Amino acid sequence: MKRDIFSSMKDTILDTSAVIFDVKRYAIHDGPGIRTAVFFKGCPLRCRWCHNPEGTETFPDLLLNSTICASCYTCLKLCPNNALGSDKSGALTPFRELCNGCGLCVEACPYDALQLAGRQVSLKALLSELERDRIFYDQSGGGVTLTGGEPLLQHEFVIALMKELRNRSIHSVLDTSGYAPKEIFRRAAAESDLILYDLKLVDEHRHKEVTGVSNKLIIDNLKWAANSGLDLVIRIPLIPGINDSDVEIRDKAKFLAALGNIRSVNILPYHRGGLEKARRLGESSSFDEFEAPSEEMLNMALKIFRDHGFEVKTGG
Repeated sequence: MKRDIFSSMKDTILDTSAVIFDVKRYAIHDGPGIRTAVFFKGCPLRCRWCHNPEGTETFPDLLLNSTICASCYTCLKLCPNNALGSDKSGALTPFRELCNGCGLCVEACPYDALQLAGRQVSLKALLSELERDRIFYDQSGGGVTLTGGEPLLQHEFVIALMKELRNRSIHSVLDTSGYAPKEIFRRAAAESDLILYDLKLVDEHRHKEVTGVSNKLIIDNLKWAANSGLDLVIRIPLIPGINDSDVEIRDKAKFLAALGNIRSVNILPYHRGGLEKARRLGESSSFDEFEAPSEEMLNMALKIFRDHGFEVKTGG
């Protein structure tokens, strides 16, 4: 039986707390104004080009930068679960399946070669952290962006957070793949001020091939959001060899134009930033390396969407 990852998350994460892997202040590419971006752990997709591989699992991940590790074994001696060892050459080797995320090894490492991606936060503590940047939100028309991973995996917390942000007159943006049960997506969408909606491919077979899941739910949720008149910005990662063909881009533009109520499209060119993080996670074999889109390819995509009446830009 296929595991219902959305249900299982509710069993392991309290409604009043969540697992996040980063909080980035002064963000300017994840919605209007100056923002604080909260990165939630866990994603049901496994995109071959993922920029945040440390956000795919629902538990804290141990990252090892072997290029600066001196194999002093300080961390190994402190690990309570024997989750660290060494290979035949003496190089430090994590046994991540044994790691409980305590972080003792990270604190002890004298070379900063270890990093723990993931910490549990309470709603109260996170709100207090976000409130520190209110002056920047107010002055710039910014706010808070909930991203990941896929934030809707931890939907009860995310919905509660957006409600609290609204009560405090702080603008909220939900950055989502749209891959969530319809009732969860609709509840969360109703609480957000703006939705950044990722659309990778319109062909269902190809989508499943490169992300691990069908896009049927994604398309259905997008259609509902467009028909509901929600404030939407479509974000399209441009991945050479995956979704950069003239046919694929035109199909996307036609599909979005037919939905109506969507005016803005952001093209996100592929970059290799996720590959080094995947290597530190010991997961480099799970991701492919692509070339960055050429200027010609990027201009072609921008023109196609403009020709279909969209306001379109690179990044955002």
